[in-house]
Amino acid sequence: MHKYDYIISGSGAAGLQLATAMSEDDFFRDKRILLLDKDAKKSNDRTWCFWEKGKGKWDDICYKKWSHGRVAYDSNVDFELNPYTYKMVRGDDFYKHCFEKIAKHKNIEFRQTFIESIDKERGVVHTQDGIFAAEHWIFDSRQNENLLGGGGSKYTYLKQHFVGWFVEVEEDIFDPDKIFFMDFSIPQKGNTRFMYVLPFSKRKALLEYTLFSADLLERAEYEKGITDYLRDHLKVDKYTILEKESGLIPMADYPFEKDMEGKWVPVGTAGAWTKASTGFTFKLIEKKIPVLLNQIKKGRIDPNAFVNKKFRFYDSLLLDILSRNNAVGGSI
Repeated sequence: MHKYDYIISGSGAAGLQLATAMSEDDFFRDKRILLLDKDAKKSNDRTWCFWEKGKGKWDDICYKKWSHGRVAYDSNVDFELNPYTYKMVRGDDFYKHCFEKIAKHKNIEFRQTFIESIDKERGVVHTQDGIFAAEHWIFDSRQNENLLGGGGSKYTYLKQHFVGWFVEVEEDIFDPDKIFFMDFSIPQKGNTRFMYVLPFSKRKALLEYTLFSADLLERAEYEKGITDYLRDHLKVDKYTILEKESGLIPMADYPFEKDMEGKWVPVGTAGAWTKASTGFTFKLIEKKIPVLLNQIKKGRIDPNAFVNKKFRFYDSLLLDILSRNNAVGGSI
């Protein structure tokens, strides 16, 4: 059995932000830290977007920034984001940036392996490559499928699910400084559905066919939604698909942080660090990591420290409405 002070399970947004923050904090210089993930994290498997005032810590790896936006329901509404900027970070750039920082610290080790099980009480991780034990805590960012939608009728669980195409067209049709946050003019089909358009230039953009609903679609239906939007809304017949992506973000008011036990601490989406009414997570992780580090240093982690009850109530209210009548999201 290999022993460490801390083990981080999962090297996504939460796991890598936590590992990077530990690498920059003198308190952890003499602590042995293990980062585990089944994937090498060298591809652009996802993108993250967030709002921010002024310059931020991720500006050097921002792929694109926008200062204007649009929303459409009965009509188009254009607006300036000032004093905010909407920023996008690609997965491959984020992974490279974080791993380069972590690699400078010999006390932090990354192992690419599959996690078979975790003994939460004892702080022991069983993997395909061996058994690893945490002296203090295991920070687990993996989504726990058993909890999604759990907790009985007291809690509400929806999914934000989408398929995105990075496309290039033959004419100048996009405004590279204006993001289309939600275009609800597409057929709703009894759900809350919208097209999310992130333009990178006048001819290149990411189009995501997105739903806030309980049930997933067949892959072909998402892609037909994008094809129809290109043809009917953008009047485009010829285009090139440069990349594809897809995602599923749990949107739940279930208090995942309450499931913390023994030496096991859920973080990221697994720890209820996702904004339940929107799916935004990246910036919330950045805000909660310093809170977590301070608690680690004190030797006690309080799950209530990561929760804002007022905003959880707001989120729960919207989720409850959409779960009862999923077609009203656009009007709301």
